[in-house]
Amino acid sequence: MAKNRSVLIGCAFLALTGCGGLQEMWEGPTADTFKPKTIAVLPPIVGTYEGARELSHAAVSTALTKTGRYTSVIAPSQVVSAFTLKESSDTLAAYYSKLETTGQSDPEMASKIGQLVQAEALLVLKVNNWEHSRAEGENYGKVGLGLRLIDASNGAMVWKARHDKVETYSMFKPALKGIAEDLSKEMAKYMPR
Repeated sequence: MAKNRSVLIGCAFLALTGCGGLQEMWEGPTADTFKPKTIAVLPPIVGTYEGARELSHAAVSTALTKTGRYTSVIAPSQVVSAFTLKESSDTLAAYYSKLETTGQSDPEMASKIGQLVQAEALLVLKVNNWEHSRAEGENYGKVGLGLRLIDASNGAMVWKARHDKVETYSMFKPALKGIAEDLSKEMAKYMPR
């Protein structure tokens, strides 16, 4: 009887406080066994949020470094420089195009990109929101990110997630960079270990 009461109290507490977690998350069949030593955050897919390119890239790379899970998180500047040549830039564009239209990671292109950035794992970063706005009488700063973890050896999608973070304000706009850093740390906690 006491055990049932404890379970009910626990469930009620979770219902009242909300159950953390990400808005969307999926783990592939290899999520438990994929243990890369090196990872590269690929140049972000930013859409209309061009101002988010460097800041989001740095925020996610820093969050991954702070997890201590990887021997090496390839520096954003090194990743970007790997795609300065037309051939490598075209490969990345074709990879993103296929990934965005079909939802599938191309094994051959993923392997080629992994060799270019010298990483066992690739993290595809998509900026879904990056804005200050006003709605229903509230001012807010909002950052939304989508992450896809790819095994560079075979192009398999290991994990993917999407989440937003919103900060309301009355006078001083919160820095979107700071919101992105907090969001990146939160999302990194849910990545496969």
